[in-house]
Amino acid sequence: MAYVISVNLGVARETDASEVGVTGIDKRPVAEPVYVRDPGARDTGLGSGLTGDAVCDRRHHGGDIQAVYAYAREDLDWWSGELGRELPGGCFGENLTTSGLDVTGALMGERWRIGDDLLLEVTDPRIPCGTFAAWMAERGWVKTFTQTARPGAYLRVLSPGTVRAGDSITVVHRPDGGVTMGEAFRAVTLEPALLPRLLTADGVTEGFRDKARRRLIGRS
Repeated sequence: MAYVISVNLGVARETDASEVGVTGIDKRPVAEPVYVRDPGARDTGLGSGLTGDAVCDRRHHGGDIQAVYAYAREDLDWWSGELGRELPGGCFGENLTTSGLDVTGALMGERWRIGDDLLLEVTDPRIPCGTFAAWMAERGWVKTFTQTARPGAYLRVLSPGTVRAGDSITVVHRPDGGVTMGEAFRAVTLEPALLPRLLTADGVTEGFRDKARRRLIGRS
């Protein structure tokens, strides 16, 4: 059974790695239920989809397409073995640490029912940035994360609701001929031969489709 292991919220902390000087990447599990809603546009909205969660760099993070970030406990455990250190829930900046769900294998446009009311839709893979690298403090982290291609998934909020640790996750829709998070990630990083598929596959967000189109134009 797929379920939420932990719900993780971050507060703004100072950093030299972000151009805005603060980051909410340090997310930690909370015991109480958290209300999740559509945060609105990235530049003018609430930032995170989770009430009480800080998104500081609104130019690159948050907004309706990246309202929630999910990462699998199974992938964190794999990374823990690779890095030789414990990786608690939330340490990758994820809002939802999941179990029993192949998050990197999730399709763009796939929909998850969590608990009684919350309905989320998988949108984009996570692209590593300098803030993530500084937070992890691992030499060559962006390159290592990219080569491994376990990006996790951003999601948008289709129906608001409350989420708590232990809530079940049910995949209620998977688009035909969809693109996985892993495939989309590899397309815009190390395997540009996959880019044309992003232009025609079901479930790809317009923003990510535009990114693929720009990459293809840049290669022509």
